[in-house]
Amino acid sequence: MIRLLPSLISLVLLVCQTQALYFYIDGPSQKCFFEELPKDTLVVGSYKATQWNEQSRTYVDNPEMGIFISVDETFDNDHRIVSQRGSSSGKFTFSAADSGDHRLCFTPTNVPATSGFLFSGSQVGGIKFELDMVIGETSQIESSDKDKIGEVVQKVRDINARLQDVRREQIFQREREAEFRDQSESVNSRVVRWTLIQLCVLGVTCAWQLSYLRAFFIKQKLT
Repeated sequence: MIRLLPSLISLVLLVCQTQALYFYIDGPSQKCFFEELPKDTLVVGSYKATQWNEQSRTYVDNPEMGIFISVDETFDNDHRIVSQRGSSSGKFTFSAADSGDHRLCFTPTNVPATSGFLFSGSQVGGIKFELDMVIGETSQIESSDKDKIGEVVQKVRDINARLQDVRREQIFQREREAEFRDQSESVNSRVVRWTLIQLCVLGVTCAWQLSYLRAFFIKQKLT
């Protein structure tokens, strides 16, 4: 693990908040560098890794290659905040919870082990790793991910529309339930009233019949 030009990187951060760099890695070995980040700083990184091809004498894409990315807070006992496995190209995002140095490490996977070799007079490795990071510039991040943000916004709108439909359906069902309850109560009250009327009629009829029979028996005894 090495510290890559900390003074230059700090100067670049102060000027434009954007970093674009590349470096070489010897096969599946780990390459790290440090970034001093303020608290609540958003970092979005885009990377691309290519592998040296001896036949073409150039770096080419390897679809089988993967990249393991880790970000540790060195000031907090190397607390890991990012642990991501991806393809040979992609993105990673994290937010600095506290101010301090953050160690960013990249490890190629599914690649053969190589040792440093000479290329154009320089000591390089079998993997060329290109990294472009946007630090703390929300506007740039939103601009680069505008399409994705638009898709998310549209999905949120669709979900809200569906929720509104569900809400309207629930209100309609409640109204129908209240109407049915009112009709049921009305029918029940009518049934109760009719039952009471029938009981009253039966009571009057029974009383009349008893009165008639009593009068009849009394009359029969008199005659």
